[in-house]
Amino acid sequence: DAGMDPGTLIREGINAPMGDVGKSFQEGEIFLPELIMIGDAARAASDVIVPHIAVDELDSSAGGIVVIGTIQGDMHDIGKNIVSAYLMATGFKVKDLGTDVTPKNFVQAAVDEKADVIAISTLLSTTQPLFNQIVRTLVDSGQREKFYVVVGGGPVTPEWAEEIGADGYGRDAADAADLTRQLLSGDKKPPFGKP
Repeated sequence: DAGMDPGTLIREGINAPMGDVGKSFQEGEIFLPELIMIGDAARAASDVIVPHIAVDELDSSAGGIVVIGTIQGDMHDIGKNIVSAYLMATGFKVKDLGTDVTPKNFVQAAVDEKADVIAISTLLSTTQPLFNQIVRTLVDSGQREKFYVVVGGGPVTPEWAEEIGADGYGRDAADAADLTRQLLSGDKKPPFGKP
């Protein structure tokens, strides 16, 4: 209503402060409840502002688009929510699919959102075989080279990420955000031979 530039609002009113939030969380100055609450507030503000940004301006201010969710069969979302907050803090547009997300819905959302990255989380080892279904669906549909696939969560290891054909593994939220930024700033396109 004040006639401010939407891109400036995103950069200075959301991204810059969220960068400080991510650092404060990493240094133990704020805790998980504050991080999640701030991430929710940033997401709500972005939802209002982003529709007013031109596509070319959105690309430069957001840094990339990430579709994130917890895989089907798992209702845990705290880790995913922390990663979402970190991704937003580092300038990504994040489409959070929630929990219990089917492989098909991950792929469809990535296509619909024109995402750069599919980020998959779980806390339950019993759901891990479904991660491979996402990668296989991308390969079988000829879309694997369109999306970086990153994985994380309690039972996930770098070795397993390599085994299923993921492009990267996030050890924790900060690591996942750094990994995503590195993937999108590099010259190598997916899929990677080794995460």
